[in-house]
Amino acid sequence: MSTATKPIPVVSASDRSEQDDADFVETQTSGIPVVGITAGMPTGGIPTIEPAARGRRSPLTAPASVVHPGDALPTRKRLSYILILGALTALGPFTMDTYLPSMPKLESDFHVSTAIIQLTLTATTVGFGLGQLIVGPWSDKVGRRMPLILATAVHILASLGVALAPNVELLSLFRLLQGLGAAASGVVAMAMVRDLFSGHRLVTMLSRLALVNGLAPVIAPVLGSQLLLIMPWRGIFWVIAAYSAVMLTCLMLWIVETRPIQARIAAGHSSVGQRFKSVLSDRIYVGIVIVSAMNFSGLFAYLSSSSFVFQMVYSFDAQQYGALFAANSVGIIIGVQTAARLAKRFGPQWVLSVSTATMTIAAALIVILGSTGSGGIWGVIVPLWFFIASCGFGFPCVQVLALNGHGAEAGTAASLQGASNFAIAGLISPLVGLLGVASAAPMGIVMLACSLVSVCSLWFVVRPRTVPALAH
Repeated sequence: MSTATKPIPVVSASDRSEQDDADFVETQTSGIPVVGITAGMPTGGIPTIEPAARGRRSPLTAPASVVHPGDALPTRKRLSYILILGALTALGPFTMDTYLPSMPKLESDFHVSTAIIQLTLTATTVGFGLGQLIVGPWSDKVGRRMPLILATAVHILASLGVALAPNVELLSLFRLLQGLGAAASGVVAMAMVRDLFSGHRLVTMLSRLALVNGLAPVIAPVLGSQLLLIMPWRGIFWVIAAYSAVMLTCLMLWIVETRPIQARIAAGHSSVGQRFKSVLSDRIYVGIVIVSAMNFSGLFAYLSSSSFVFQMVYSFDAQQYGALFAANSVGIIIGVQTAARLAKRFGPQWVLSVSTATMTIAAALIVILGSTGSGGIWGVIVPLWFFIASCGFGFPCVQVLALNGHGAEAGTAASLQGASNFAIAGLISPLVGLLGVASAAPMGIVMLACSLVSVCSLWFVVRPRTVPALAH
């Protein structure tokens, strides 16, 4: 593809009397050569729209030049993309976490130990991590839509397999396949948004996905416990299969290809090795992946241990614990949405510097107050809320910083980031159990360690002052 950006052809209103504007715009951003992305550019090319002939209505209501390919989409089409892709990012957390409340029932039904049932969660996590490493680079090579559709179809079949599994061996196998199928959702959804947007607009769009991605792991166990009130544990997987089927239908009806053919064969970015080399040789990207993994691991330490801490140490009942989850969910919402606005004004790296520092202070307070008992329950709940809210501030920032400079290999960049999050969190979260749950201090110690590594990676590897400013 030429290094010059190709203009989007203009079709006058009289030439398309039987085609509405939405359909016309969709063809301009469907991954066909007219999308106008310069593959080698770090933030994507800037497609333009030639002015309409005198006396004729322009086919687009956008300005004479479109900064991002996604700007050519009408508002309702852009909204549908965000809603569908956002719902897709929830598929992974729902797959992994919705059945957590039912694990004791699985143990009794299959007459196996707790450790064996916990391996079914490990199988899902392994599948999710491997799937991201496979699907992300694959989507860079062949386009986004086909891998997303195929992976979602695999997820539906695997969910049905889990619901019908006669023994724990087949259950584990289908849970592995579930993880593989769900892996495409978050990775390819982020890559598709990066195909359409960069710079400040990318911050806004990824913040919408980050909101769902941050809330889903918190909501999923609560949803699973409510479903168990009206159905056996197998019913949870019928519900997940139905949700996945709805997503597949939406994909096939309303989501079109966003990665143009030219970008798939661009010099220096056409092979898997070249794409991995591009992201791994970027100091800023590597540092941000470490920050992202540590922040997610700190959150995961809370998710994996808080039920024991608050119900066993502080004698919360299920309803009180659910209320605590809801309050922390509000913190995530506030963090994600506020960060999107602040990042556009000050830069995501500076928002991240404040959020990681706040996480460190909050975790230190949990360790000190939790171990001494000072402040009672409020001495733990209040700093915990600020820790979780700070995670919300960081979610969109790490995604933007990881993807903004790698438009030509967005799938690969997103897959490495996502796989690192789950792999490192899976290794770190059991440390809370090893340290014990006699107080909130062990949970706080793991969260503090994660925060300190995150701060060090940000300031000594990423180095905020060296991060290029986001384009408008």
